[in-house]
Amino acid sequence: MPNHEVIVVGGGPAGVTAALAFAHQKPALAERIVVLERDHYPRDKYCAGGLGGRADRALARLGVHVDVPSVAIRGMSATTLDGEVSDRAGVIGRVVRRIEFDHALARIARTRGIQVVEGARVTALSFHDEEVVAESTKGAFHGRVVIGADGVGSIVRRALGLPFGRLRAQAVEVDTEPVATDRPRDMLHFDLDDHSYAGYAWDFPTLIDGAPMVCRGVYVLHPGALSRSASDEAFAGGDPDALLRAHLRKRGLDPARYRFKRFAERGLAAGLTMARPRALLVGEAAGIDPLFGEGIAQAIAYGVLAGAYLAPRLDAGALDFTDWDQHIQRSRLGADLRVRRRLVRRFYGRDRVRIERGVAASPSLLRFGLHHFSGDRMPMNEGMRAFVAALSLYARLRLPVP
Repeated sequence: MPNHEVIVVGGGPAGVTAALAFAHQKPALAERIVVLERDHYPRDKYCAGGLGGRADRALARLGVHVDVPSVAIRGMSATTLDGEVSDRAGVIGRVVRRIEFDHALARIARTRGIQVVEGARVTALSFHDEEVVAESTKGAFHGRVVIGADGVGSIVRRALGLPFGRLRAQAVEVDTEPVATDRPRDMLHFDLDDHSYAGYAWDFPTLIDGAPMVCRGVYVLHPGALSRSASDEAFAGGDPDALLRAHLRKRGLDPARYRFKRFAERGLAAGLTMARPRALLVGEAAGIDPLFGEGIAQAIAYGVLAGAYLAPRLDAGALDFTDWDQHIQRSRLGADLRVRRRLVRRFYGRDRVRIERGVAASPSLLRFGLHHFSGDRMPMNEGMRAFVAALSLYARLRLPVP
């Protein structure tokens, strides 16, 4: 008999949330869940740290509150070719540092009886009639099922023989002191006014060792992620380092003073399989937001879905997971990612100006974005206005309604 019910490969928000969600469904089996984290906490994870309130709400339903230093966010602003738009809607989320957030989440998992093994880099997976075996630098782990929550280069995805898809991006970021031109510290700011590349720049307030700082970065989609042909010059890419240097200079900052932190992201591509018998993928191993690269909230949503999905199937011994893809597609997370995926080519291509102007001209759309980020309900009258504006924009772009 396997030593574990569930082996989770990856100790970030997606993997640890999946473990917590399964333990929430099956408290008696908490000690038969193991999370394999390749590094040692506290370990840094390059990420802007924007955590929508909907993620904290999802964790709260599991009885989890991650208490780490953070900056409360009440609104968003964006610079476009036509000027700046902004809105506020109360506290909609916070900015955290992953070095602190991930560590705290893992500590909470341990208090629930979940085994979290650090320094356990998985080197191979093998599948047998009654178990999955994960070989790691901390030994072999035997479980009934495995959850792949191990990011962009997922070894679980590779072991399953699943393709990685094309919707990939590069991001680079730095942490700097605030400057006079920064927006208020309760705002997430996006620069969308450079249409020479598919992406945007950001300035997010953050805290480092208690000091007010700003995480600044750029998100750049690969040209191949946007075009059906890699030679399609309508979607020229950009050099993320050069773009970030230009962004810093706009803020009056000397790029040479800062250490650039680079990372890759992979958006959810259409038609990719996310499961095999006894194995399923969550978080960035499955695919996150390809439009803006938002990841933490999606990772947590994947984890919550996986925990609830696994509990009855392990009871019934139904471990083929042939409906995991459909389960995701039918969820709110799946609908959200589907809309973002359908907008990628249009937003960063020929319709970018029209979309930006449409959002600027329809305050209800920006307000909807704030409410979606926070996870709270819009008042009915605002919701109806946002719905009508969204349908109108979809119709003008001739996109299928999700």
